[in-house]
Amino acid sequence: MSHHTPSHLPGSADEGDSSPEGAGDPTTAGKEQPATAPGRPGRRARAVRRLAARTGLLGGRSRLAQGLAALAGPPGRRARIARCAGVGSAVLAVALLLGALLLPNRPDRLTPAAFVRLPAEGVLLAAVLLVLPPRGRRAGAAAIGVLIGLLTLLKCLDLGFYSVLYRPFDLVLDWGLLGNAADYLRDTSGRTGELVATAGALVLAVAVLLLTAGSTVRLSTLMARHRARSVGAVLVLCTAWITCVVFGLQPGGVPVASTLDAGLLRDRAQQVRVSLADARLFRRQAAHDAFAHTPPDQLLAGLRGKDVLFTFVESYGRSAIEDPAMAPRIGAVLKESDDALQAAGFRARSGWLRSPVTGGGSWLAHSTFLSGLWISNEQRFRTLTSSDRTTLTGAFRRTGAWRTVGVVPGVLVAWPEGRFFGLDHVYDGHHLDYHGPDFGWSQVPDQFTLQTFQRREFGKRGRGPLMAEIILTSSHYPWAPVPRMVDWANLGDGSVFQQIRREGKSQEEVWRNPESVRDAYRASIEYSLNSLVGFLRRYGNDNTVLVFLGDHQPVPTVTGNSPRKDVPVTVVARDPKVLDRISGWGWTEGLKPAANAPIWGMDGFRDRFLKAFGPQP
Repeated sequence: MSHHTPSHLPGSADEGDSSPEGAGDPTTAGKEQPATAPGRPGRRARAVRRLAARTGLLGGRSRLAQGLAALAGPPGRRARIARCAGVGSAVLAVALLLGALLLPNRPDRLTPAAFVRLPAEGVLLAAVLLVLPPRGRRAGAAAIGVLIGLLTLLKCLDLGFYSVLYRPFDLVLDWGLLGNAADYLRDTSGRTGELVATAGALVLAVAVLLLTAGSTVRLSTLMARHRARSVGAVLVLCTAWITCVVFGLQPGGVPVASTLDAGLLRDRAQQVRVSLADARLFRRQAAHDAFAHTPPDQLLAGLRGKDVLFTFVESYGRSAIEDPAMAPRIGAVLKESDDALQAAGFRARSGWLRSPVTGGGSWLAHSTFLSGLWISNEQRFRTLTSSDRTTLTGAFRRTGAWRTVGVVPGVLVAWPEGRFFGLDHVYDGHHLDYHGPDFGWSQVPDQFTLQTFQRREFGKRGRGPLMAEIILTSSHYPWAPVPRMVDWANLGDGSVFQQIRREGKSQEEVWRNPESVRDAYRASIEYSLNSLVGFLRRYGNDNTVLVFLGDHQPVPTVTGNSPRKDVPVTVVARDPKVLDRISGWGWTEGLKPAANAPIWGMDGFRDRFLKAFGPQP
C-alpha cells in the first residue's frame, strides 16, 4: 500500500468518492482486508479527513490544510501517542490521589518517607470505585474526588495552623482567623499583596477540587474497562496492607500501612462536637465572677497611689530563656538589666504563666490574662467582650482612683473592645505621633512607644495615679527588620529610625533558614527588654509598679515544635510592701524565673492579683 500525500487522500478532490481503499483494485478484490493494516488511518484521522474534505481544505496548500494533514497522520504515530497519553494520565491520576491521601497535616511529618506508604483509604477507594453502578459511576466518582479534595484542603489548613499556632484548624471556631490572616497580609504586603494572595488561595482550592475529582473519574473509568485485573489488584493491595499491619512493618519508624485520613476524620469529628458544646461550657464558666460585686473601695487597696503598668512583650516565651540557641544572650540581658534595676532601687519577682495560645493570637492571651477566663478561641473572645465581666484593668477604673489608658501601637482600626477592658483613653498606632518607618508588622518601635507614653501620660505634672496597658510590638513575627536602641534624647518624631530600617535585614533574608529566624527573634526580644528596662530606669520612681509578661511562645520555627506554652511574668517595684504582698507566690527573685518556678494558667492571674492587693486581714 502506497503512502498517501495530502493531494492523494481518500475523499480528496482528486477522487470521485470516498470508497474504501482497494475498491476496484484487481490485486485486492475479493481478499479480506486486515482490521488495522499498516498505515491505515484510524477512526479519528478518518473523521478529520472527512470534515476537511467536506470543507474543501485538504486539496489546498494553505497552512490550515497542511496542519490538518499533519493532524490526520501518520496514523501509527498518533496511535502510539494516544496510548502513551492514556497511560500517562492514568499514572498521574493515581499519583495525585495517593499524594492527596498520604499528605500529612503537620509540617514536621512532611518528609519523603510520608509518601511511600500504603494507605488503607486508597485500598478502600479502589474497592468503592469497583462497585459503583455503571449508570452513576462518573457522578459517584466525581463526588468521591471532591471529598478527597476537601480533605486535602483541610490538611493544607492544618499545615498552616501548625506552622504558626502549633495546632490544627478548628472547623467550627477558626474561620474568623482567616480574616485576621488577610489583615496581616494587608499590613505587611499592602492591599495588592493581600488581594493577590487571596486570589491565589481561591484558585488553588478550586484547582485541587477539580484535579481530585477528575483523577477519581479517570481511575474509575480505567478500572471499569479492566475490571478483572482491577479486582485482582485490589485483593493484592488489601492483602499487602493487612500483612504490613500484622508484621508491624515500620522502616525508619514510619508504618508502611497508613490510616492517616481515617484518624484525622475521627479526631476532627470529636473536635467539632467539643467546639459546638464550647459556647455552653464557656457561658457556665463566665457566669461565676468572684469580684463582680466587690465594693470599689475594697478593690486594689494595696496599690492606692501607685502607677501600675501592665506591659505585654509580644512572643516573649519560655524558649527565649531556656533554648540553648538563645538562652545565653537573653540570660545576659536579664542579668545586666536586673543589676541595673537593683542599682536604681528596684526589686523584681518572676514566675511562669501558661498561655492559651502559641505562635499567634495575642488578643486571646491578653483577654485571658485580664479577664480571669480561658479565652482560647474567637467565639469565647466575642462572648467575653460583649459581657460585663470585671477585667483586671476594669477593676482599676471601677475604683475611681486611677486614670486608665491603653497604648496599642498594633491597632490601626477602630477598637471598641477598649471600652470593655475599662480604658479611659486609647493610644493606637495612629495617635503616637510616630513619623518613622515600620519594622515588619510592628508599626512603631518599642522605645518610641514608651517615650510617647512618657510624654503624653506618664510624665505629666500634677496628674493622679495612672494604670496603663501597654503592648510592645517590636518582637512580633516576622522579626525583620529589627530596630535597635538609640539615645532617648534623640528619638524626636521617629525619623531617626529611617537609617536603622534601611540597614536591617529583609524578611526574605531572615527566613532563609531556621537559624537566621532564631537570631532575629532573639535580637527582637533583646531590643524589647532593653527598651522596657531603659524606660523604667529613666522614668520610674517610688510609686511605679511594672508587671510585664510575654503573651505567647513564638512560632514553631523558633521553638523547634516545643509543645510548651509557658511565658515569663515579672513584677517590678521600688516599694518593698508591693513585693511583700506576693511573697507567698513562690516566685523567683529577679527578672529571670527559675526553671522550677510555679506555672499558673494565665487565667488564674487576675484573681490572685486582686486578692493579693485587696484588703488584708
